[in-house]
Amino acid sequence: MEMASEIKNGVFVHNWEWFKALSGKLGTKIVETARKIKKLGQDDPRRIIHSLKFGLALTLVSLIYYFEPLYKGFGNSAMYAILTVIVVFEFSVGATLGRGLNRGLATLVAGALGFGAHYLASLAGEKAGVVTFVRFFPQLKARYDYGLLIFMLTFCLVSISGYREDEILEIAHQRLSTILVGCSTSVFICLFVFPVWAGDDLHNLVASNLEKLGSFLESFGVEYLKISGDSKESNNTFMDDYNSVLNSKQIEECLANFARWEPRHGQFRFRHPWKQYLKIGSLTRQCAYRIEALNGYVNSEIQIPAEFRSKIQEACTNMSLESGKALKELASAIKAMTPPSSVTPHIVKSKDAANNLKSLLRSGFCKEIDLLEVIPAVTVASLLVDVVCCTEKIAESINELASLAHFQSLEPMVEAEKPKLLHQETIPPCFGVNEPHHVITIDQLSPKLP
Repeated sequence: MEMASEIKNGVFVHNWEWFKALSGKLGTKIVETARKIKKLGQDDPRRIIHSLKFGLALTLVSLIYYFEPLYKGFGNSAMYAILTVIVVFEFSVGATLGRGLNRGLATLVAGALGFGAHYLASLAGEKAGVVTFVRFFPQLKARYDYGLLIFMLTFCLVSISGYREDEILEIAHQRLSTILVGCSTSVFICLFVFPVWAGDDLHNLVASNLEKLGSFLESFGVEYLKISGDSKESNNTFMDDYNSVLNSKQIEECLANFARWEPRHGQFRFRHPWKQYLKIGSLTRQCAYRIEALNGYVNSEIQIPAEFRSKIQEACTNMSLESGKALKELASAIKAMTPPSSVTPHIVKSKDAANNLKSLLRSGFCKEIDLLEVIPAVTVASLLVDVVCCTEKIAESINELASLAHFQSLEPMVEAEKPKLLHQETIPPCFGVNEPHHVITIDQLSPKLP
């Protein structure tokens, strides 16, 4: 009996320990998940608003099931309205408009073709094959791939069901109506309830990428060419910001594609030159690739000879500093949507520094220096010269954007100068005198300066 009791106690203790460990792990997982959800919402609060908007759209289209007159009108096809909202509703206005128009037009055209199933059924395979081939065209795939897919699906379903269903016209009408209801609901809520514009996101992303590169370059010259033995610790947190620029191509292309669907909003006109942003983004990434190479030399253990460092320090620092300032000025110009007129002096100074460095290296002052010791420094100088060239190309591209998008320059209003009066005074009357008195005002124009 005692042995059996001890076994039972041992099993109970083991199970209790297992349960405590499981509870601890479960609690840790719950806390970790809650932190991730909180961070996700803090990074972009628009995600929370998007979730609420999506729930509102689903609630509205679900009312078809709860109102008898609406349900009788749509029948079982009411489910297509809910499916359409789930498929069409996207984060930005442009993405929702693109998917909604693609789905609506594709369903309408494919349904109209598929309705003649009696004489088009034999061509169904050919039609679907043609549309499948058309999807391989890059321009059509970028903007209409979803619509072409819905076209094939709807055409095949409608044409094949025509053999088995006598009421094909009524079913096609119901399904098309519910799809249009789902599309219009999604577009309306996405457009008028806290809209998220893909164009704004692309505009801000391009400007932010330029600003990140500018911050890196402003500090790189000092970090790389700093005097050895300097006890002052540097803050290298800015060095990691450029990594996001290297992987921004796909995001920029998606945002540009969505932005082309959006109507005029804010300062962005209809047919805004969104493709120019892709050109700027491509040039920005080319500059970021040079910066990635430069970053590998920041904490290099190879010591630069003091003589060589003193010769190139000023030119390299000026190239890095002025290029960084130029990129930041370009980012500010994009954000304010003004021509980048203030960037020219920085580009001129960086080009002068690059020319001075080239002249210095051609002068042959480093003939007596071991080439193996100065190769890293020469590589850095060469990369900085490439960065200066990239900065100039980015500035030209942004000037082109300013011209295409009609950016307005912020010039102060100059008021017409009024003649200044040297002396204007009213002589007070002499009270206490019984005789009549007069008030005399003397106005005298200021003399003209030579």
